[in-house]
Amino acid sequence: MRLIASTGGKGGTGKSTFAILLALKLASQGKKILLCDCDVECPNDYLLLNKKLHDPEPMYQNFPELNAEKCVSCGTCSKVCREHAIFWVKGKPPMFFDDLCTGCGACWIACPQEAIETKKKIVGETFITKISEKLWLITGMSKPGITETGPVVKETKKRALKLAQNMRAKIVIVDTAPGAHCNVIQALLGCEMAYIVTEPTPLGAHDARLILDLLKMMNIPSEIVLNKADVGNKGVINKIVEEHGVPITREIPYSERLIRAYSEGRLDKVIDLI
Repeated sequence: MRLIASTGGKGGTGKSTFAILLALKLASQGKKILLCDCDVECPNDYLLLNKKLHDPEPMYQNFPELNAEKCVSCGTCSKVCREHAIFWVKGKPPMFFDDLCTGCGACWIACPQEAIETKKKIVGETFITKISEKLWLITGMSKPGITETGPVVKETKKRALKLAQNMRAKIVIVDTAPGAHCNVIQALLGCEMAYIVTEPTPLGAHDARLILDLLKMMNIPSEIVLNKADVGNKGVINKIVEEHGVPITREIPYSERLIRAYSEGRLDKVIDLI
């Protein structure tokens, strides 16, 4: 089973569109494919496929809860919190901010009085949607107000890989969020290669460089997919190709057919474009 990512620093370049087109094309060739939407703050693969979400399964995360009777207001918990999710004033009990917490457990492990207990909260859901006999979609969706969504992405991928093994999928395509932050990194972990979907614009080139630097640090081979290839200035992307030695392996034209298929939720009509 291969794990492939569709990513790209800049939003709006067509990352999800390409992930879906690739999944549909491979499925049309008889391969069993699982598409995993890891853009958990704003998943839209199911919308572009004109499908409804099914089989919700909640995700839980442990958060710290203070036992005031045991607490001696030493502040140890705030000193070990890397997310600055604990506010402490000397001589006062700490205050916990769940929306900044990743649930790493450092605070309750470090507390010398064992004054920090845990509580479970729902942080998101996953959904499983059958697209065809050869293609399935798993969607991760975080709850509103959850600031750190890396753990939601991690759990989404975990459930996706379990489903992929059960259905004996040949390829898992991971559709990441835009950017180069923690939940993008979490989505990219374990991928054997990544498609960088970009556009021939200065912003497209700038963010493609950022994601290329990240993929290099993660030792993930990459290729460039140039969307809207026949508009803008292709030279800015060619410069990246020369600098980083990363090839452009697919070019998708700016196409009215694609726009209509996109808006109608019928991307299966235009898989020939890739």
